[in-house]
Amino acid sequence: MRQDHLITATQLSRDDIEAVLDRAREVADDPAAYADRHAGRVLALCFFEPSTRTRMSFDSAAKRLGIDTIGMGDVDSSSVSKGESLSDTVRVIEGYADAMVLRHPSEGAATLAAEHVSVPVVNAGDGAGQHPSQTLLDLHTIRENHGLDDLTVGIMGDLKYGRTVHSLAAALTEFDVNQHFISPESLRLPRSVRFDLHETGAQIREHEELEPVLDELDVLYVTRIQKERFPDENEYHRVAGEYQIDAETLEEADDDLTVMHPLPRVDEIAPDVDETDHATYFEQAHNGIPVRMALLDTLLENANPDGDEGTEVDR
Repeated sequence: MRQDHLITATQLSRDDIEAVLDRAREVADDPAAYADRHAGRVLALCFFEPSTRTRMSFDSAAKRLGIDTIGMGDVDSSSVSKGESLSDTVRVIEGYADAMVLRHPSEGAATLAAEHVSVPVVNAGDGAGQHPSQTLLDLHTIRENHGLDDLTVGIMGDLKYGRTVHSLAAALTEFDVNQHFISPESLRLPRSVRFDLHETGAQIREHEELEPVLDELDVLYVTRIQKERFPDENEYHRVAGEYQIDAETLEEADDDLTVMHPLPRVDEIAPDVDETDHATYFEQAHNGIPVRMALLDTLLENANPDGDEGTEVDR
């Protein structure tokens, strides 16, 4: 993977994905071999939105590689509250760190940041846009359970605002995967995402109910309805709680079905699913460590130590 930044899943080829996942498997099998591999480096964690799993797993992954981390703290106590632009913020932080992880409420923020700095930038979520490092750990989880070819994957919930969905759907087109999208009409995939998927020749089908396709699925990827993305709270209340599964729902599923969720969940997966063999979402979250270690290792390995502009092809 010869790229400076990870901004969208669409910039990743099958070879790129498999290279990171192969390295993640090596990390998981022998983490001591990667300890202190990047001692003396510094990673900036720039989170303009709340985060638990992504921020903590990047922090943990970095420290396991010997990388120190610095953070902005509360956005309200930073210079952002004084009106500083994102471009100015990342230009300043570039002088403090060898790479940065950015989460921001505005779609396209990571692209903007990457245009203004020469250190690697990882998009950790830009509004309703993309979340490519989540996609890599999702793919790692799928591969460790099923492989990544000859699969049928169902993605259910908030497909309109779900950035994890947009990234995962794009990445799955690099493999032999049939994709089913299950959502209410108001939360269908955005037209632009559907167009891009069709342009790749992807085999996708859209549904409003899970039941007709459940027994076909190898993987069911469930997402929460994202209240914070709705411009109209009344619209949120019309669809909240509409798509839920419990252990009884899964009685009709294949025994080997893997149920995934990027977390946090609200009520879309009942707690009784946790006790079934289908539940894989906590394993999925834990996979953030080896995958993000592999990603950081790859990006820093590729980075030009002199800080000159690199070779990233899809900036």
